[in-house]
Amino acid sequence: MPTGKKPSKARPGKADALSEHLSKRLKQLRSEKGWSLDQLASACGVSRSMLSQIERGTANPTLTVTIRIAESFGMGLAEFVESPEASRSIDVVRANDPMHHYRSDKDCRIRTLSPLHLGKDVEFYEISLSPGGTLWSSPHFAGAREFLTVSKGRVHVESGADSQTLARGDSANYPADVPHQISNAGRSEAMVFLVVIYH
Repeated sequence: MPTGKKPSKARPGKADALSEHLSKRLKQLRSEKGWSLDQLASACGVSRSMLSQIERGTANPTLTVTIRIAESFGMGLAEFVESPEASRSIDVVRANDPMHHYRSDKDCRIRTLSPLHLGKDVEFYEISLSPGGTLWSSPHFAGAREFLTVSKGRVHVESGADSQTLARGDSANYPADVPHQISNAGRSEAMVFLVVIYH
């Protein structure tokens, strides 16, 4: 999951729904903890001003920022962003569901393909990288691993001190409890499917 990117501001339409949901969720959890914005900023490493913007619904955080906030509450990403929904035997994630779009900028597009109320130990993502785009991630929880399959283009994967270049159809898995990144190694868009497993 990415770090080092400034959160993009919410855009009208789909992004507004996500911003509103995260705003309510953050306020709720911070209130339950009895934390001030400064205390939360210290716990998650996100600036007080950014947290304030998220709570006001004026900023749509990157996936990395969302993960940092979630982990400060002792949660995985899915648990942090879950929205109560009626149970169904077939759970569908629609392509245009704003709750499943976490980042969309010139370098990278990310959406989760796993239901937000699913078990909290597995997360499934679709990631598109523009030429030159890189998705950089700080370490996840101890024991976490990522399983990646390239569906389009070529990518370069780094995990700790190790690295590999993968082409369409290649798969790899690697430790995600160390700094890691996925980079587009080609001249056209690259797309990967990523499963994150927490132990």
